[in-house]
Amino acid sequence: MLDKQTMITAQQALPGRETPFPLEDTHFVNHSSLTAEPEEGCEKILLGMGCFWGAERLFWQLEGVVSTSVGYAGGFTPNPTYEEVCTGQTGHTEAVRVVFDPKVISLTQLLQAFWERHDPTQGMQQGNDRGTQYRSAIYVYSDEQYQTALKSKNSYQALLGTEKGAITTEILPAGRYYYAEDYHQQYLAKNPEGYCGLGGTGVCFPPQ
Repeated sequence: MLDKQTMITAQQALPGRETPFPLEDTHFVNHSSLTAEPEEGCEKILLGMGCFWGAERLFWQLEGVVSTSVGYAGGFTPNPTYEEVCTGQTGHTEAVRVVFDPKVISLTQLLQAFWERHDPTQGMQQGNDRGTQYRSAIYVYSDEQYQTALKSKNSYQALLGTEKGAITTEILPAGRYYYAEDYHQQYLAKNPEGYCGLGGTGVCFPPQ
């Protein structure tokens, strides 16, 4: 029987499919494009912090965030369905694609919200949500982003100390990002009473 909290290999992964699913490209909240590449001066990053519904809402509410979407990243199966991801046989984690303007919100500030609003020490789970799809992750698009993420991680680990445990967040170059089905996009704007699993350690960065 598959242990959903154990990462699979590429050889074990479901085959998926070549064709992406249809996607409504307009953001339900701010009417931006979900799929457009960042305009000049803006950046994108992929962040996984448990169930992507609440995570996406966290980021679309931040000033300086241009667009958000939810999808699957860090695994092997091309164009997976949500049901396939939930089996633990795709290797993907639930991720939020965040497009932001660093002149308004820096990557460091964005990552501070990331660290504070989930528990990055839990390995292959987030609260009661268990499985590799709920692991904490930062997938970067440049070496500069990578170095910023590592520095931010080290800063938060110092704040956590030893009592909370070691941060398990994986920080890696971004691979393919597969958009989740339409009904997941901006889910908590469409379903205000929906499930939001965002928690945190209770440890925050000092006020800037």
